[in-house]
Amino acid sequence: MAPVLVSVHDVMPETRAAVSSLLAVLDRLPAQAVTLLVVPGRDWRDDDLSWLRGLAARGYPLAGHGWRHRCDPPRSLYHRAHSALLSRDVAEHLSLDGEGVAALIGECHDWFGRHRVPVGDLYVPPAWALGALSRRQRAQLPFRYLETLTGIHDLRESRFRLLPLLGYEADTPGRARVLRLCNAINRGLAAVTGTPLRLSIHPFDLDYHLRRDLLADIARVERPLAYDASVWSR
Repeated sequence: MAPVLVSVHDVMPETRAAVSSLLAVLDRLPAQAVTLLVVPGRDWRDDDLSWLRGLAARGYPLAGHGWRHRCDPPRSLYHRAHSALLSRDVAEHLSLDGEGVAALIGECHDWFGRHRVPVGDLYVPPAWALGALSRRQRAQLPFRYLETLTGIHDLRESRFRLLPLLGYEADTPGRARVLRLCNAINRGLAAVTGTPLRLSIHPFDLDYHLRRDLLADIARVERPLAYDASVWSR
C-alpha cells in the first residue's frame, strides 16, 4: 500500500468509548501517525479533558475539527444537496459566511490553549466542507494545514497536494456501495501515482457495513505518515 495518513474524526465526549476502541485496533501504528480530530464545542468535562491530555501525552497529534459538529438548517441549494448526499447535519461551515467561518476556526484553536490541551497545525472542517473562506481569510488562520475533500493545503507556503481519500462511514447499504467504489478508485490512483493515501476513520465505522474493508486497510498500512511537511516529500 502507498504511504498512509491516518486520522480519527469526531473526537468528543460522546464518542470517547468508541474512539478508545478504535485506538486499540490501531495500536500497531505509532501514536505519532494517528491524528485525532477534536470537536471543541461539546460538553467537555474535567475527566474528558484529562483523557484528551493523556492521549496527547502518549504522542497522538490533535487537530481542530469544527466547533459543534452540527450545522444550522441549510440555506443554500448547495448546502441542501451537500447535506443530502454527504454531510447530513454536520457541515457547519456551510451555514456561515467567510467571516463566520474564520471566527469559528479561531475559536476552535483558542479552545485548546484555554484548556491546556496541545494542538497541532492541522484543521479539518466537518465533512471536509470548507465554506466561503477567501484566500485572504485562509492566510490569516491560526492553523498551517487545512484538509479538504481533495487534499491538503499548506497555508504558509501557499501550496496544495492532491491526496486520495478512503472513508468507511457507511451506515446504510447504499452508502456502503458508493464508498466502496470511491475507495477502489482512490486506491488505484494512489497505486499508479505513488501518492500517499488518507485513511479517514469515524468513531462508529467498526459497527458499519465497511468494517472488514477498514480492518483490511489498517492491516495493510506499512508506511504511516504524519500530517506535516513530510507529506510534500513523499
